[in-house]
Amino acid sequence: MAVSQELLDILACPKCKGGLRVTDQQDGLICDACHLLYPIKDDIPIMLIEEAQALK
Repeated sequence: MAVSQELLDILACPKCKGGLRVTDQQDGLICDACHLLYPIKDDIPIMLIEEAQALK
């Protein structure tokens, strides 16, 4: 199940409060400003800064 557009519209990066976009594989949310990937586990976005992965 993909993240709904309605949910994506209200979610924000916890670090910079900027917008997020879904990865092509629908397995995470990307903050382009912070270059972080927040994983989606069991259809639940994990919006903890310490759980985010740095993008290269």
